[in-house]
Amino acid sequence: MALIEEDLRQPPPDSAIVDRVVAAVMEQKLAAGAKLPEAPLCEAFDCSRTQIRRVLIVLAERGVVTLHPNRGAFVASPDAEEARNVFAARRAIERSIALAAAARIDAATLAELRANARADGAAEARGDRSESIRLSGQFHLRLAEAAGNAVLTKFLEELVARTSLIIGLYGSRATHSCSEDEHEALVAALADGDGARAADLMDRHLLHIERLLAIRDAVETPADIRSVFGK
Repeated sequence: MALIEEDLRQPPPDSAIVDRVVAAVMEQKLAAGAKLPEAPLCEAFDCSRTQIRRVLIVLAERGVVTLHPNRGAFVASPDAEEARNVFAARRAIERSIALAAAARIDAATLAELRANARADGAAEARGDRSESIRLSGQFHLRLAEAAGNAVLTKFLEELVARTSLIIGLYGSRATHSCSEDEHEALVAALADGDGARAADLMDRHLLHIERLLAIRDAVETPADIRSVFGK
């Protein structure tokens, strides 16, 4: 019976594996420069090499993974110029998001954002850097959804993942992703319907994070795939 169940087990869809890898990057369970060998990934997700190769191509297109001929796949390691460009892109996009969200955000979403900011602050206080980074990304993506522009939200998903890489690569253990106070100030501006203030706060908020980073060269490191993905 067990053999029959094993034979009938279906691999997860490509999108589910992509989401798991992106989440591991955002939560810094996979470090910048970490090698992603195909065999352990196949084992972790109970799928074929063909499927893993498709997934890695998608991740490379999203800037999360770098593919090197004859060497394999690695978690992306953005250099200093790319790091600055990613933050510049986020500031440009998220200013627009803040402006749009201030005009249409509802009470339920404001409550979600406040709860997220409190949870983020609690995670930071207990030293849970991975959870703090996850919650920070969630805050920014939820705000993007509230702005009602699906295209900008999709762009931001990729930029948030790459920002997590940059913070993991260049940030100290004391550098989390976002400040609870800065997020709460943003929520207050949104609640007041003050788009200009929200946009300015967002710009300063992202610039503050960037200035906390000590940009340096990355070092390629091995990844414990079984530990990261529970196998």
